[in-house]
Amino acid sequence: MDFKNGMAARIEEIESVIKSFLPKEKGYQKTVIEAMNYSVLAGGKRLRPMLLWETYRMFGGDGEEVNPFLAALEMIHTYSLVHDDLPCMDDDEYRRGRKTTHAVYGEGMAVLAGDALLNYAFETAISALSKAKDAGEMEKVSKALAILSGKAGIYGMIGGQNADIEAEDKGAVVSEEQLLFIYGYKTAALIQCAMMIGAVLADAGEEQIKKIENCAYNIGVAFQIQDDILDITGSLEALGKQTGSDEKNHKATYVSLKGMEEAKKEVERLSKEAMDILGSFAERNEFLEALVEQLITRER
Repeated sequence: MDFKNGMAARIEEIESVIKSFLPKEKGYQKTVIEAMNYSVLAGGKRLRPMLLWETYRMFGGDGEEVNPFLAALEMIHTYSLVHDDLPCMDDDEYRRGRKTTHAVYGEGMAVLAGDALLNYAFETAISALSKAKDAGEMEKVSKALAILSGKAGIYGMIGGQNADIEAEDKGAVVSEEQLLFIYGYKTAALIQCAMMIGAVLADAGEEQIKKIENCAYNIGVAFQIQDDILDITGSLEALGKQTGSDEKNHKATYVSLKGMEEAKKEVERLSKEAMDILGSFAERNEFLEALVEQLITRER
């Protein structure tokens, strides 16, 4: 199976898993559930769940305890996008090729939908404990839950979002150190979360998990720098979202700080380091390696 078909097959598998965990649209809270499901089912490449699953497979995992985490991670990622698109944040009207949640359901309901997705993500992830067959499996699930909460919180994605908001309108005043903090927390943290949980649930060793964390950091930062590049060179038709939003919101980016040429070089450097780490493990996952390369060097 070539990479394109392999990707399509995995997206289909992950979509099925995610749908199986989504709440039913009924009751007096039906509207917020509809908004939640609209947001999650808006499409996308499901990259974070895919990275989780492929890392899990690389280390020999083959159980079902991974499924709640696949769904939970996508819920957390989606809630962050719903809030990111709000007028008080990036004020974007399109996401994944269609209207953003607040554009369809209104700002108040979009805030609630994001809150609900975050809470429901943890309800979903915790359900993995019921699938644990013994104390050892329960310990792995508990460790995965700790990673999920940590990387999504104030010492992870939310911390990066905080720094990102405060960096707005500073322009050239934002230092490279601050910018890399934002990229390392706002973007890379959930990629670290995905790959570390995959390793933990597959019973990888501590040294291996640390290497995966470093690998995922490189992937995340390179991914964000590439996103900066595409915000300038891409289009709504190609990307499924508005371009030029960084300039519109006066955001400092790696491109604005270091220039396009240096940004491309940094993507290449980080990509090589990530691939070297993946290639250092005894067991190889060729699809995972191809996925990481495609993710970092994507044109859309």
